[in-house]
Amino acid sequence: MIKVSLKSAVLSVAISGLALTASVSGLADSIGEPGRDAGGANPLKNVYFGEQHLHTRNSPDAFVVGTRGTWDDAYKWAMGEEITLSTTGEKIRKSTPYDFVGITDHAEYFGIMPRLGDPNDALSNSELAQMMKRSPGEAVSAVIGSLLSGEPMQEFVSPELITENWKRYVDKTNEYNQPGKFTTFIAWEWTSIPVGRNMHRNVFFRDDVGPAAPFSAFDSIYPEDLWTFQEVQRTAGHDNLAIPHNGNVSDGWMFSPNTFLGGPMDARHAKRQALNEPVFEMIQTKGASETHPYLSPNDEFADFELFPNMINVGMPSQLRYSYVREGLVNGMILEDKLGHNPFKYGFVAGADSHSAYSPNEEFNFHGSHAKLDDTPAKRLNPNKNASGDVGAVVASAGTTAVWAEENTRASLFDGIKRKETYGTSGPLMRLRFFGGWKYTDKLVKGDDFVEKAYKDGVPMGGDLPPRPSRAKAPTFAVWALKDPESGNLDRIQIIKGFINKFDRADEKIYDVAWSDEDKRQIDPATGKLPAVGNTVDLETATYSNDSIGANQLRTVWTDPDFDPGQRAVYYVRVLEIPTPRWSTYDAVRNNLPLVDGVPATIQERAWSSPIWYTPDQDLIIEAKLKKLTGKTWGPATVE
Repeated sequence: MIKVSLKSAVLSVAISGLALTASVSGLADSIGEPGRDAGGANPLKNVYFGEQHLHTRNSPDAFVVGTRGTWDDAYKWAMGEEITLSTTGEKIRKSTPYDFVGITDHAEYFGIMPRLGDPNDALSNSELAQMMKRSPGEAVSAVIGSLLSGEPMQEFVSPELITENWKRYVDKTNEYNQPGKFTTFIAWEWTSIPVGRNMHRNVFFRDDVGPAAPFSAFDSIYPEDLWTFQEVQRTAGHDNLAIPHNGNVSDGWMFSPNTFLGGPMDARHAKRQALNEPVFEMIQTKGASETHPYLSPNDEFADFELFPNMINVGMPSQLRYSYVREGLVNGMILEDKLGHNPFKYGFVAGADSHSAYSPNEEFNFHGSHAKLDDTPAKRLNPNKNASGDVGAVVASAGTTAVWAEENTRASLFDGIKRKETYGTSGPLMRLRFFGGWKYTDKLVKGDDFVEKAYKDGVPMGGDLPPRPSRAKAPTFAVWALKDPESGNLDRIQIIKGFINKFDRADEKIYDVAWSDEDKRQIDPATGKLPAVGNTVDLETATYSNDSIGANQLRTVWTDPDFDPGQRAVYYVRVLEIPTPRWSTYDAVRNNLPLVDGVPATIQERAWSSPIWYTPDQDLIIEAKLKKLTGKTWGPATVE
């Protein structure tokens, strides 16, 4: 029986996957994904895993809570090299290296804080530097207060200072970029957070130059102004995109039908949002933004890594307009009215770690917010913090996967821009998702699966082609392969979002493929698939892949409830079997109690970017007339 040993978690997990390593390679070849070291560009795409949301000491909030980890540390960690955790001196190493990383330090006071303690730097004579020496707590309050208020300390926002720090970062980022082997992105975080409402975006550039300086929330707290900056950069030849995150703590602003400036969204706003923000971050350490049990009462897996309170406010975030599943359908409602869908997002995932490393491995978690949670005792403290949460509610990092021709900035950027991406809660499972009108059951079993799937349909992130006259419903091909260092797969679900007869966002969840079919089937009375089971031993923080789950799942599925006159959006959710959560590994290693209210186990998962169906215009008009008159109108009548 394969078990994950707690005493040497990283080593044992790696060993447990050795038997699968060869089979993973073989399975990958069978679906058109050649080995990851294959030379040249692959038109059928390879999958590349990485981090697109990470902070170092050059972010002001990271520095003031004790992080001294550098850009070098963050890049080396992602590449699989051993680094020293800056707060404790602990030696840490990533078990499975990443293919790419984007360091996204906050644009506000970018690179300023490390210079305050350097006696050879003129900034060490500043008032804030002196405050840090005599009263660190007062200095922390001053920095955080200015971020929340949007009123900067003027001595730190001169164009010369900002440009100087930014150039150092760009040079370092280009130094670590190794086309074909390891990709780094020029990026930063724009940190608009009025009254604790999260409206943050990470901004990424395709080239190796980027802008002269980052655009910050001190320049403007309005997304519309950030988009203007992006559009200006694009006209100057610097292609870019923004990635919103943490809708779950936006207090209903992230997917609101109203503009941040006030008033209902118009067509121009919707078009600009879709142009500048192609993907959304599904999960990170401050929780998942897929959905909430209140919004999805029929989704038994909706209560995943919930992070209820707004950042540094201690108050719950409003649920409506805060989660992306609802946002996907509300985007289609707005498209009906405005002609553009502002929330037509693909999915990625990230860390938002403020400790200069990305903790995506549950068994390899060392905290994510510097001295606030750098020891197990701090992380598992049952007392609530300033935000009204216990420390253990923090999740491990998510991971972004991109299907791209090769591991270069341009290829990965283009993959993200076209939304051929998926996000995971951490593990590196493989996932393919295609939509078309004539896929057959044999498709996913053939050696030419991917080639045919591209030829006859679209990949994740795409729009279904126009419906052929004889097609009754779209067909979807999906394939998933487990991470060798994580749990087996439980099931594949397709989640459909649609506009119901009341013109409201609605959803339905379909279990389309699952493990252990000889032991469990969908209950015809409830429509639910029985749970996969649970092998986790909470006394030892171990689990088994022997008795439950599967190493791969695949199927072709046809929507049984398809309405050709109804807009719809489909995405895949892949679930693993239960495994120990990071907090359980911590508790058992250090003989500490588990924290009440925090799950001891986790069903890790992946979310594909969606595929959209848009009816022909005559069907849309016909459906609207039927709603207005109660009569069925044929196309000839509409004309």
